[in-house]
Amino acid sequence: MAKGYWIARVDIKDPDGYPDYVSTARPAFERHGAKFLARGGETHSLEGQNRARNVVIEFPSVQDALDCYNSTEYQAAVKIRQSVADSELIIVEGA
Repeated sequence: MAKGYWIARVDIKDPDGYPDYVSTARPAFERHGAKFLARGGETHSLEGQNRARNVVIEFPSVQDALDCYNSTEYQAAVKIRQSVADSELIIVEGA
């Protein structure tokens, strides 16, 4: 079974409010086996528009990645994130 990956690109608008998103999202990540591979490290923008924060999260499967996103816990976190940051989020199936 192929692993699933969230790739998120984020510009935080409200740094004081962002920790609320992180703490609200944590239970969903823990329940669905999320492993953070990259979280806000140095980037090298080669093509296209860059965002200030880039995150790659590995899940045991694409279904786990989808289930995490659609979970009640994460949907509560989405509302917070959307109010404190501009972002894009995609799920990619691993090789």
